[in-house]
Amino acid sequence: MGFQPIKDIQSIFLHAVAAVHPAQLMRNNVRVQDNIIFISGDKYVLPANGRVLVIGAGKAAAAMAQELEYLLGAHFPLQGMVVTKYEHALPLQYIQLLEAGHPVPDENSVAATVKLLEIAAQAQSGDLVIFLLSGGASALLADFPEGSNLAEVQQLFDLLLKSGAEIQEMNVVRKHLSQIKGGQLAKSIYPATLCTLILSDVVGDDMSIIGSGPTVPDPSTFADTLAILRKYHLTGKIPDSLQQHIEKGVAGKLPDTPKPGAAGFRHVHNYLTGTNHIALEAAADKARELGYHPQVLSSGTTGEVHTVATALVKKAIDYKGPLPACLLMGGETTVNVTGTGVGGRNQQLALAAGIALSGHANITVLSGGTDGTDGPTNAAGALVNEAIMKNAAALQLDANSFLHNNDAWHFFSKAGGLIVTGPTQTNVMDLMIVLIE
Repeated sequence: MGFQPIKDIQSIFLHAVAAVHPAQLMRNNVRVQDNIIFISGDKYVLPANGRVLVIGAGKAAAAMAQELEYLLGAHFPLQGMVVTKYEHALPLQYIQLLEAGHPVPDENSVAATVKLLEIAAQAQSGDLVIFLLSGGASALLADFPEGSNLAEVQQLFDLLLKSGAEIQEMNVVRKHLSQIKGGQLAKSIYPATLCTLILSDVVGDDMSIIGSGPTVPDPSTFADTLAILRKYHLTGKIPDSLQQHIEKGVAGKLPDTPKPGAAGFRHVHNYLTGTNHIALEAAADKARELGYHPQVLSSGTTGEVHTVATALVKKAIDYKGPLPACLLMGGETTVNVTGTGVGGRNQQLALAAGIALSGHANITVLSGGTDGTDGPTNAAGALVNEAIMKNAAALQLDANSFLHNNDAWHFFSKAGGLIVTGPTQTNVMDLMIVLIE
């Protein structure tokens, strides 16, 4: 078999992304039989006056809503609203669709939150509310404490994104500045029955963290929030109004987010329908089909992007198993942004890997976001091998300078290697793929 690493590695990535597309995942988890709705095997029977209300938020919300309309629309009158990221819209027949800002919220994020809460407040006993949740919801649903404003929340989000904080930490902070996150949406929907279908974009698939857990009890506290801000030296940098709100919460002058056992969760059912693990298994299947020996290393990769890249390349260099091989990892790395360039964590990882694999022409590395978006760029990520690095050198591109300036997009746009998929309508974190010949 003639192996084509550049073509093969892209094929493996795209096959993995297709396996976690909402159309496939919704079909796997939702069906109707005799006017009974089955969600992940559980039965939901609506009373004569019961309604199906659909709400949602995230990068995959439009695709999830579109498939839900296909599955349920012929059987039940659907109504509701979902919000997704700009350029992720899809045509919907029954459900209203809004687009808003991500990763930093904007005025549409606030408007979508107001509308979603209005729909939630209309839910009555006997209604079934289906909430479609995927990564990105923390920005797409935005509100702010009394005495603050959107600009101040935008400032905090931007500081968190550049601090190196992990998504779990960022979402703890977000939950304690909101009236919808951290289980508070579920509280507003009670006593209606609420089913949340979730695509996980966080390591460990903690449902209280995904999208800041609007329908999940929140174990974190205001004290945790303050500790995170102190850890990343943000307490003197965030707006005073937000600082004061958190300090009031720590002092017990504000109610904390609802905790496990609260009455508002009595009729709540949260279903994990899409994960990074599903994508990795699909990647392994495709690699095997192409003649590679796949090995899934981890679906929970975290850590600083340069450290992860160096360790991954070392594992490839030291690999002693059957060839050709395909090493697979999933997760979400972090970048402490100190430069002024353009890029994202996947492009940064690929560039660091390219530097580390010098002298090893048999290794090809790809790092890409399953959502098709890597940082504020048009790329999902990048792939790299020694040929691309040699081409960069011939073009007099100093890889280390681009790396230190967080400017991987400009590096790969000149040297070659950018992976551009456009919006994929899904989001289960990142995939890191290594082919070894």
